[in-house]
Amino acid sequence: MIGETIRQISIWALPVLIAIVFHEVAHGWVAFRLGDPTAARMGRLTLNPISHIDLFGTILLPLLLIIVRAPFLFGYAKPVPVNFYNLNHPKRDMVWVALAGPMTNIILAFGSVLVLKFLLSINFTPQDSLSSFLLAVLTPLVMMAKNSVVINVVLAVFNAFPIPPLDGGRVLVGLLPEPHSSTVARIEPYGFLIILLLLMSHVLDAFMGPAVRFLLGLFIDML
Repeated sequence: MIGETIRQISIWALPVLIAIVFHEVAHGWVAFRLGDPTAARMGRLTLNPISHIDLFGTILLPLLLIIVRAPFLFGYAKPVPVNFYNLNHPKRDMVWVALAGPMTNIILAFGSVLVLKFLLSINFTPQDSLSSFLLAVLTPLVMMAKNSVVINVVLAVFNAFPIPPLDGGRVLVGLLPEPHSSTVARIEPYGFLIILLLLMSHVLDAFMGPAVRFLLGLFIDML
């Protein structure tokens, strides 16, 4: 049991860390390109995971999901600070900043599929010590690539849910005309509570499930 848990952590930890760090950096980088230097000034435009780790979201939550053998893994990093009023065109650019995170996860999922396809194309017969060593190295890499596809798809779909402060909610605020935009924006302080209730009631599953399966199906067809 303990050995299996350690094994699961070892093949999930790196893909989770890469997915959530790149997600947050993408927000900050696009915001910087569109006029807001807040994240850059705070040293958050870095791939150093230490700058982005959230004790609960990056470490404890994924660890708990691994231990209870949840059907999917989820985590998050400290949100990259963005001052939307600094953007060149705040309402329009808010949409691009919000989209940057999920789109980055889709790109990472696509890259993981390419890596997985390459790894699966390596053919050799484990008859000697070198081949056995290669098998021992390739096996966890294949599992990491598979997990990376799933993690990035789940993160992209989850963040696309149209409730602030999720990215989908920010996109909705940016696209809606007034006064509807401000009405949706006022939901943000209660957003995570609403999301938690939707998760506990499995309502969110009805949204995420079909979208996750559709995207995973597209990526599987590429193999």
